[in-house]
Amino acid sequence: MTTPTELYETHRELLDRAIKAARERDYWSAFPESPSKSVYGEEAAPAGERAFTALLGTTFPIDVPGATGTVSTERSPYGIELGVSYPKADPLALVAAARAATPAWRAAGPEGRAGVAAEIIKRINARSFELAHAVQHTTGQAFVMAFQAGGPHAQDRALEAVAYALAASTRMPADAGWAKPQRGADPLRLEKTTTVVGRGVALVIGCTTFPTWNSYPALFASLVTGNPVIVKPHPGAVLPLAITVQICREVLAEAGQSPDLVTLAVEEPGDGIAATLATHPDVRIVDFTGSSEFGNWLEANASQAVVYTEKSGLNTVIVDSTDDYKGMLRNLSFSLSLYSGQMCTTPQNIMVSRDGIETDAGHKSFDEFAADLSGALDKLLGDPKRAAGTLGAIVNDGVLGRLTEAGASPSVVHPSAEVADEQYPNATIRTPVVAKLDAGDDKVYTREWFGPVSFLIATDSTARSLELFVETVRAHGALTASVYSTSPDVLEAAREAALDAGVHLSENLTGGVFVNQTAAFSDLHGTGANPAATASLTDDYYVTGRFFALQSRHHVPAAETAEAANA
Repeated sequence: MTTPTELYETHRELLDRAIKAARERDYWSAFPESPSKSVYGEEAAPAGERAFTALLGTTFPIDVPGATGTVSTERSPYGIELGVSYPKADPLALVAAARAATPAWRAAGPEGRAGVAAEIIKRINARSFELAHAVQHTTGQAFVMAFQAGGPHAQDRALEAVAYALAASTRMPADAGWAKPQRGADPLRLEKTTTVVGRGVALVIGCTTFPTWNSYPALFASLVTGNPVIVKPHPGAVLPLAITVQICREVLAEAGQSPDLVTLAVEEPGDGIAATLATHPDVRIVDFTGSSEFGNWLEANASQAVVYTEKSGLNTVIVDSTDDYKGMLRNLSFSLSLYSGQMCTTPQNIMVSRDGIETDAGHKSFDEFAADLSGALDKLLGDPKRAAGTLGAIVNDGVLGRLTEAGASPSVVHPSAEVADEQYPNATIRTPVVAKLDAGDDKVYTREWFGPVSFLIATDSTARSLELFVETVRAHGALTASVYSTSPDVLEAAREAALDAGVHLSENLTGGVFVNQTAAFSDLHGTGANPAATASLTDDYYVTGRFFALQSRHHVPAAETAEAANA
């Protein structure tokens, strides 16, 4: 057995470096994002694929408290048969097991818990290729994106959460001496201890598009701050989180802790396990990524818990002018296309003055800009192989339905088209649809169209675009915003508008950084300042609500006081 304290010493350098990176906010990554043989070794890729293939058509090997039968709910957007089944747990048994495991985990202390968490993350990294296949065939992400976003990028976000949780929970010393001078008498002396106590059982409700990237920060922030965690995957994307929970349980057991500190809660669609667990009186932390409808329900009904939600919103781009028209078009077209727009950060509303924009290629009317953006999409996605690698596959029928509905608009400037994938002929792959709207069509563009659907919205001016941006984001939320302008005054106005709206802003992105991508240890994801999310990945607010600092104090015995004085 390796104790939590020993694991902390093993990973201390990594943890210290992560805390430093989070403080400095410069580029740093603990886990290489390239699935190259030169990075992960000759055997990593084939071994990961074999491990994934071996799971297909089987019952996933994991223990679940109170198991009653099995559940199999996943289908691959690429058309292959998955057939993985999972033990179905009794929600009450999960909560009871989590509570029983808590005292020993609390006694491990923040450093010990961080050491265990770091070991878990390292082992997750060692299975990145297996996880990549699991993410690809549950979410529809193309393989390279599934490896990066589902693997090293998610692992970096996990380590970032560990760093913030460890720093916050060790800010107060565990032991302290207290001496108050007394006139004509010896000082009053007390010894005081401070213990970080987790808030209670934590529930992580996963999403279908980014099951690891969105769940890992919550999982590890709760663990390090002393809370047991129940992981409830989306029925469409269970396997990546099942593998994660399996690794967590293995490491916890090896560290002398109860594996029931992390458990898996699967369900058939419609079972409502998430709502049952979220409102259980012993569940004190709820993390959710997904629809605004259920996120709002959790915020209103899980009143016994602190609730962290990340929902969708009206991600907005304001186009005023540019000195790199081709670069802007390339950047925008890739942002709209990446993973078929099935990212909570993908732009939906692109606001442009109806009088057009000034560019280094001359004045462009609203219609010319619309045609040029459509052309940039066609150029990016013209080769089927390249298109498949960029778009991935459509994750579910809801996305496909919205795409079809938007495509029926009479003002479509870029219709959606099917893309064939030679490797996966049964994959559902579609290019984005882009439609023109007027600023008065607010009933359309204030609705969330999650997926490859975007609108070019004609406004009276850039100033009006900024006003609409603030109004719509304050009312409906957003996770990203972007502006293109060569005017310092417009850029300053956009910064102020973003602060008023409560959303992060990207300015004049024309190169290899895109508005729907964020880097761990540097970029914040979500703000908590608008309805799209209640917190930010990752800041102090995201971790401090997960624990309490409880104090114990006692007088120093007279003998010890005299001994200290003589010394």
